[in-house]
Amino acid sequence: MMRSVLFGAARSVRLQRTVEAVPLTRNLVARFVPGTEESDVVRAAGELVDDGLTVTIDHLGEDTLDRGQAEAVTRAYVSLLGALREAEFGTDVEVSVKLSAIGQALPGDGEAISVDHARRICQAAEDAGTTVTLDMEDHTTTDATLSAVRELRADFPSVGAVLQAYLKRTEGDCRELAVAGSRVRLCKGAYDEPASVAYQDRDEVDRSYVRCMKILFSGEGYPMIATHDPRLVEIAGSLAARNRREQGSYEYQMLYGVRPREQRRLVRAGERVRVYVPYGAHWYGYLVRRLAERPANLMLFLRSVASKK
Repeated sequence: MMRSVLFGAARSVRLQRTVEAVPLTRNLVARFVPGTEESDVVRAAGELVDDGLTVTIDHLGEDTLDRGQAEAVTRAYVSLLGALREAEFGTDVEVSVKLSAIGQALPGDGEAISVDHARRICQAAEDAGTTVTLDMEDHTTTDATLSAVRELRADFPSVGAVLQAYLKRTEGDCRELAVAGSRVRLCKGAYDEPASVAYQDRDEVDRSYVRCMKILFSGEGYPMIATHDPRLVEIAGSLAARNRREQGSYEYQMLYGVRPREQRRLVRAGERVRVYVPYGAHWYGYLVRRLAERPANLMLFLRSVASKK
């Protein structure tokens, strides 16, 4: 119920304006989104790399229905990757891309447009000595997104895929993608999905996550374990040891602003940790999904909005 309410809030322009107006809430936004400009995220990435972390950057925006906007987002990624090239981050900083932000949802040939835009971004990433991961969105786009991954990997083999453990199909997708050279980010999933395609109970999602990890760690690919759940982090470590995985043959991924001490603890233990860092003007929907995932953040958010005079 609460998740449904929050996803409804993500579409509320009035609530967004309230959030932007409240100082305490602005501080909460800054905790999860380092800024709206390219320079903001490059600075944040540099600070994380200096702490021994690696980074993936997301230019926020999705469900683009205007071709000009899709082109603008593509140019923003190409510009960002140019800045990353100048900073000489290499593979320490990659980018994450939502196909819906670069044209997938456009009428007619939207899927082809988004793949063409993604190819431009992949080329810019290769020029910068890094790579791209295609973010996964709601279940209606799963097949198209995985198809785009396969197409792009023909020219850019390091393109990463994302799978969501709450979808009932994901174990099968893990088996298909757990092959040599395949980078796969496993997350729980952050969209409001129907029971016909997704597990609704939190324990069921966790069990699916563990089953998927077992497949990825026993395969020949490169697992990217995207979770903040201490139990799942511990299980991932056990699976890595059981499958005789050396540190660096997999990585943990966590969100910017979420469990930063744990991120650094893992780094001190010799693990590779990649921080998902979003930036841009379209931060509101992203923030609401983060609140839906962590009740403590939700309470802080509600207190901040309620305190507005």
